[in-house]
Amino acid sequence: MTATQGNTKHRAPRWAVFAITGLVLAGISIAACSSGGSGSSTPAAPAMASATVMLSDPATCSGPTGPFAHVYVTITDVQANVSSSAGDGDSGWTDLTPGPSSQPKQIDLLGQANNQCFLATLGDAQQLQAGVYQQIRLILADNSATVINNACGNSTNCVVLSADSSVHTLLLSSESKTGLKIPSGQIASGGFTIAAGQTKDLDIDFNTCASIVREGNGQYRLKPVLHAGEVSTTSTSINGKILDSATGNPVNGQVLVALEQKDATGVDRIIMATLAGSDGSFVFCPIPSGTYDIVVVGEQSDATAYRPSIVTGVANGQTIGTVSLHAPSGGATGVVQFAGSLSSQNSASQGTSIDAQLSALETMAGGTTFTIPLLPNSQQPSATLAMETAASSACTAGTDCATYAMMLPSGGPFLGAYSANGITLAQASQQANYVLDGLAFVPSSGGTADCTPAEQKTQSYMPPPSGGSIAAQPLVFTQCQ
Repeated sequence: MTATQGNTKHRAPRWAVFAITGLVLAGISIAACSSGGSGSSTPAAPAMASATVMLSDPATCSGPTGPFAHVYVTITDVQANVSSSAGDGDSGWTDLTPGPSSQPKQIDLLGQANNQCFLATLGDAQQLQAGVYQQIRLILADNSATVINNACGNSTNCVVLSADSSVHTLLLSSESKTGLKIPSGQIASGGFTIAAGQTKDLDIDFNTCASIVREGNGQYRLKPVLHAGEVSTTSTSINGKILDSATGNPVNGQVLVALEQKDATGVDRIIMATLAGSDGSFVFCPIPSGTYDIVVVGEQSDATAYRPSIVTGVANGQTIGTVSLHAPSGGATGVVQFAGSLSSQNSASQGTSIDAQLSALETMAGGTTFTIPLLPNSQQPSATLAMETAASSACTAGTDCATYAMMLPSGGPFLGAYSANGITLAQASQQANYVLDGLAFVPSSGGTADCTPAEQKTQSYMPPPSGGSIAAQPLVFTQCQ
């Protein structure tokens, strides 16, 4: 099953930000004397901070031409833990937003932001101890809960389709009890560090468009895709403008810009993505401090695909200026479509469902592997493909399965390094050279790896620059939960 797709209007990226304000509380022991003259020590007071939580998200699938007009979620709490292995019932979870728990807050993730980056504020400031927080989770209201001015009708979480304004319940698994989890692997630097007396901001990226899966029965389910990292709410952005190399004008079609950073294995993964505006401009804000690579793909209104453009070494706060996209020559469409399948089974060789993220990887001559986003068109609303396997008569015995189609540029990318004096792009290769990559997750876990191994890759494929169709090698996941 492929994700529901749709063209989108431009919308500036939006983020969930925790404003962490340090309090002046000493973290030292104070020597004292008892009335009897014997010495004793007063336990050190914990170094504290306070948190204000704001929520937003980059929208690449909103109406009127996208599949969704609204996506409503109802948040009851946000919690954090310094332990990377703490379970749902373990101690140490710090309540960051006590307000919404008694009065759940329903938010349209595709709604208008109050400013360029932020969508809503959750609760009042709340104290938390200094430390390195390695898990964060957003807890949603159960769909049977009561919400004031409920926009979903009979449920508290829902999607509203652009086509007919129909309202559909957004199904949850464990989110109402254990929360949408952001593990340490999806937090910049492996954790959010708050030292005594510091003031910091923590960003949570709720990627709505990659988080909604349409199931085989036509229902919609939340498969959360979230990232987090320390940011500054005043001066962290990366922006630029994408233009057609031949005309010098904005693209007559859709352009998707992806912000990427290396994971633990050295592969550039998409941290966030946005659509360029009608004038070619884009902005990411706020973003965690660090250095990023930017990968741009585009498709003209006649379905001709540009070759990808890649800019490396862009630091937080920089403007990349103008980046050119190059159309294929000779009237070719420049689109390659991969059709394939994936399957999953447990250790007893029985079918079991998994969430999966599919993306296309391309390795440059220098050894860096980038993720090439899916072409932005009416069938592909996000930069990667979100899927789930399910039991079906089409599956191999003892497996759950799913089929997919992915449209990508068939031409090789143009590559250049960031420079304050302007970016020069050079064609890295004539043809693309893709490996399709699948990552398996426990359903609705927010990023907990599943199966052994949790990653499966196809062989490499080098499509002709003119485009075409390729039947991809199946991705087979075993030893799943």
